[in-house]
Amino acid sequence: MKEDRILLSHGSGGKLSFNLIKKLFLSNFTNPYLKRLDDGAILNIEGLKLAYTTDSYTVDPLFFKGGNIGELAVYGTVNDLAMCGATPLYLSCSFIIEEGFSLRLLEKIVLSMREASVVARIDIVTGDTKVVNRGAADKIFINTSGVGMVNEGVNISGSNAKVGDLVMINGPIGSHEIAVLSEREGLKFETDIKSDTAPLSSLVADMLKVNKDIHVLRDPTRGGLSTTLNEIALTSKVDIEINEDDIPIQEEVRAACEILGYDPLYLANEGKLVAFIPWEIAPDMLKKMKENEYGKKSKIIGRVVKKSEGKVYLNTTIGGKRIVDMLTGEQLPRIC
Repeated sequence: MKEDRILLSHGSGGKLSFNLIKKLFLSNFTNPYLKRLDDGAILNIEGLKLAYTTDSYTVDPLFFKGGNIGELAVYGTVNDLAMCGATPLYLSCSFIIEEGFSLRLLEKIVLSMREASVVARIDIVTGDTKVVNRGAADKIFINTSGVGMVNEGVNISGSNAKVGDLVMINGPIGSHEIAVLSEREGLKFETDIKSDTAPLSSLVADMLKVNKDIHVLRDPTRGGLSTTLNEIALTSKVDIEINEDDIPIQEEVRAACEILGYDPLYLANEGKLVAFIPWEIAPDMLKKMKENEYGKKSKIIGRVVKKSEGKVYLNTTIGGKRIVDMLTGEQLPRIC
């Protein structure tokens, strides 16, 4: 960091976020659970294998096509537990509310969280509320923490990618970020683009029924698909190749990216997962994913090609190959 200041880019989920976590937080809080740098910690407590995770939500605007901050706060933490291979059990919920915030909007957010918890089959069992002075926060921030149970034989981690693994995704990328941006900026497209916000625990449960030997699961939220794959490549010390023609992108999202100058590989998602699956079980896994409502458009988009220091390559539509790096800078603030 050249300047002794936090920038918006440090919260983008990209290269600055990754460096901040490794150089400041990991170096000071280091322990075997944290060093895995996964979506949650796997804890062994008197024979019980538990997943534990926490996340904070600061989306602007609070309501957008396909979702809202309350729904995100439930589904986002449920998904982080699912990416550990856990069955989500319980959530905590904390609100930081700016003085003057509308009680009507707060009730709307809380009702949305209640509905989302029913859909995700998880209970909100404890929480906290703080009110800060007007101007000390931007409307409302929500933190949720979650606990889930991990079955024996499940060992999913971003450091587990193996040479030969096939890389899968459960549907089109980029919808969430474009939905939030269009709502914030008042952009109009011929077809409404909706956020892909969704709970993925049922999809992961179905996948584990096929085979517990899933090496990696990760939801490509901030920083998008590209940043997520780079994090996995670095922690697993492998090279990954993905195919541009195989990456699912809605035409409306693709068109919006062309107009706005965005690369869809870096767009944030909220209802997507990336899975690294041994090639021999991949056909059965893909078939099972497509049977789930949140995996109907699942595709194989690439593979792990070799051991290395960790690079991601894109095989382009025109027959070339280029390195795909982490997100650098801030593409769109306040998206999750």
